[in-house]
Amino acid sequence: MSQPTPATNQSFYDRISHAYDLISDAGEHKARETGELALDIQAGEHVLEIGYGTGNSMIHLAEAVGDSGTVAGIDVSTGMQQVATKKLTAKGFADRIDLRVGDARKLPYEDNSFDAVFASFTLELFPLEDIPAVLVEVARVLKPGGRLGVVSMATVLDGDKASGLEKTYVWMHEHFPHIVDCQPIDVVGLVKKAGLTIQQKVELAIWTMPVRCVVATVS
Repeated sequence: MSQPTPATNQSFYDRISHAYDLISDAGEHKARETGELALDIQAGEHVLEIGYGTGNSMIHLAEAVGDSGTVAGIDVSTGMQQVATKKLTAKGFADRIDLRVGDARKLPYEDNSFDAVFASFTLELFPLEDIPAVLVEVARVLKPGGRLGVVSMATVLDGDKASGLEKTYVWMHEHFPHIVDCQPIDVVGLVKKAGLTIQQKVELAIWTMPVRCVVATVS
C-alpha cells in the first residue's frame, strides 16, 4: 500500500485538530514530557518543534526558553496551527513563538538557526524513505553542538518480541495507512545514519507498544 500523501495528512489533521488532545494526547503526554525533560531546554535558547500539533509541548518549551528565548514550530496542518496559536496566546507566549504550516523535508529556516529541535510522535508519520531527508534538514538548521530530541513509536529491541497489539498496529498501517498513519521506526539507527551522535536513550511504552526517547547532538 502507498503511504499517505502530505495533502492527505494535512486534511486528516485539520479534521481532528480540535479533538486531538482527547484522541491522542491523553495517551502520549507522559512520553512526550519525558522527551521534553531529556532535551533540557535552557533560558535564552532558540528551539524548533517539528509537528507541534495542538501546542502542548510548545507551552513547555516557551516556558523553558523564557523572555530571552524563542520557539519556532512547523506542522502540516492549518487546523493544528489555529488551535496551538490560540492556546499559546492565552498563555501569554505570543511574543516568543513563530508557528508555521509547511513541510519538514524542506525546513524554511537558515542554517545554524537553533540550539535544539524537538519532535514527538512525528517522525514515524513520514514515509520511511523520507525520514532521512527530515533528519538532514534538522542537522542543517541546528547550531554546532545543537541537540535533537525525538520521541517516537519504536521497533522492538533485538531479542524482544512484538506484542499482539504492536503486530496488529503494524498490519493496520501496512494495509490501511489512511486510517493508521504512523509506524514503529528504528529511531536510533535513523538518527545515527543522519550523522548525529546519540547522547541519551530512554525506553518507554504506551499500551504495551515500545516508545523510544532519544537525544542526539550535531558535531
